[in-house]
Amino acid sequence: MAHPVIVAIDGPSGTGKSSTSRAVAAKLGLSYLDTGAQYRAVTWWMLRNGVDVNDPLAVADCAGKPVIVSGTDPAAPAISVDGEDVTGPIRTQEVTAAVSAVSAVPEVRTRMVEVQRAAAAAAGAGIVVEGRDIGTTVFPRATVKIFLTASAEARAARRSGELGGTQSVAVTQAALAKRDAADSGRTTSPLAKADDAIEVDTTDLTLEQVVERVVNLVEEKRTAL
Repeated sequence: MAHPVIVAIDGPSGTGKSSTSRAVAAKLGLSYLDTGAQYRAVTWWMLRNGVDVNDPLAVADCAGKPVIVSGTDPAAPAISVDGEDVTGPIRTQEVTAAVSAVSAVPEVRTRMVEVQRAAAAAAGAGIVVEGRDIGTTVFPRATVKIFLTASAEARAARRSGELGGTQSVAVTQAALAKRDAADSGRTTSPLAKADDAIEVDTTDLTLEQVVERVVNLVEEKRTAL
């Protein structure tokens, strides 16, 4: 690949961001970064260390303490905190319930954006970065910006499936709506579609169809560079 590319893939939970981003990165031979996992990792650290996640000042005071290292291999995107692999632990319901509050703290976001930009700078051929503010805040000049959407019902069904059916679709849909409101309403870097992002509704598309569309968009842009 002659020119390094940055592919920004944003959108709310349950739209297929992770699966799409990893598959696109693998197909194009690019690095991959899950920024949501980074915010979960910070949240996990706060909970483990007894920080009141509902106290923005307490969270801000500790924002620079955890050392977050993200793997960028789309086949095995592990993440560690202070040298401990937390790939599994960051997916607990406890972390899920607290991550919006922690990620809304400006000091946390400032620190994570630094880490995210450093990861992109170290990616040789380029990188696919997924999150909620990638095209608007982290990489406003990304090569390609994608915003994934899906119906509330489809998103809830997918997320409920990911949870192994331990939570009903109705309960999951309510939880997603609450998370959407928190992420879209925060003052610092809210969840939003960049003006120049291409919206892809994944409700009635297979993963393969979504991946193919994104790959084609990236290759078209790369050809034009």
